[in-house]
Amino acid sequence: MIIKKFQAKTEEEAISAAKREMGDNVVIMSVRSVKKKGLFSFLRRPATEVTVGMEEDVEKTPVSPFSTLAKQSVARPAAPRPGDVIFEDEPAPEPKKSDKVIEQRLDNLQSLLEKQFTRTHEKDEFETEKEVEEDSSVAFLKLLYQTLVENEVAEKYVNELLDEIGKINTQKASVDFILGNIYQKMILKFGQPVTIPLGLERQRVIFFIGPTGVGKTTTIAKIASQLSVNHKKKIVLLTTDTYRIAAAEQLRTYASILDVPFRVIYTEEEMMSSVKDYKDYDYILVDTAGHSQHNKDQKESTAHFLRSIDDSVDKDVYLVVSATTKYRDLLAITDAYSEFTDYKLIFTKIDETTTLGNLFNLCMHTGASMSYITTGQNVPDDIEVFSPQSTVKQLLGGK
Repeated sequence: MIIKKFQAKTEEEAISAAKREMGDNVVIMSVRSVKKKGLFSFLRRPATEVTVGMEEDVEKTPVSPFSTLAKQSVARPAAPRPGDVIFEDEPAPEPKKSDKVIEQRLDNLQSLLEKQFTRTHEKDEFETEKEVEEDSSVAFLKLLYQTLVENEVAEKYVNELLDEIGKINTQKASVDFILGNIYQKMILKFGQPVTIPLGLERQRVIFFIGPTGVGKTTTIAKIASQLSVNHKKKIVLLTTDTYRIAAAEQLRTYASILDVPFRVIYTEEEMMSSVKDYKDYDYILVDTAGHSQHNKDQKESTAHFLRSIDDSVDKDVYLVVSATTKYRDLLAITDAYSEFTDYKLIFTKIDETTTLGNLFNLCMHTGASMSYITTGQNVPDDIEVFSPQSTVKQLLGGK
């Protein structure tokens, strides 16, 4: 990211100057009033300083969440239809206006910063610019720490981030440089989301695992609907959850609505047989029994079903967890499943929490790729591809 400052009499004039030099795609990172320097500075009106950023490579900017299924491509297609989901291997849509709004400003953080800067600048009329910059940098690092912790990012990871920032000489670094640096570091740590590919060379069996009560069955229905209705893929719905009749019936109902095959699986042999029976289908989506991380028998049962799939087909595993679950419990859940499989992460119930720190915590703890988030109960609409950019902005205090 390229970061520059522009000063003018008004905010509008400063932004216009930025766009003239850098183009219309600049992101407004901060706006503040700057006192004039010099002997007669008290007679001069403050200038407005606007800090802007711009991605060095536009093609590396991730697409907007779940509008159509995404593929890395230089060509830009028409705008997506409402309700479509982004998967892999399909052209990326133009960023929506709402996504550009997200990029405009970390409003809450900026408000707090302005208070810090006001206090710092009023300390001493003859304070040097270097001293003010150093005080601002220190205050800003403290503010970053507080903001991340309040958003429930584990202190362990906050300290690691600030230690990395500390390797650049923060005493000489501007606040904007620090903000841009930590923003990019957090995005890189999240990595790009890994989603269900559309371009298939052979059949793909996709398992959805996770504890009870996190919305696993509903999440499968959302994805199944997108694949079947919007992308005309041939899909099959299976369930190995023979413990909860209601869950199996719920998935059976969705299969009936979508007019796709459905089957309850009791044994590994039945799983292997189903894969052969439906060999002409593109995707087999498998709902598994949700269980406590302490239930050894159910955990082993899930592991056996996963291992029953041989190399004749492609296999993916998605661990579905709730964003409202306590961090300590999330650690126990992910560790329990990590004992017998690799997985990608789906977070549900994003709409039911005000803090997203656990998304960062779990990504760091497991090393697993993020994939989707769900934002409500509506099928098939309330599901999106995870966006590292918008998530990091929220973690740093933005709206």
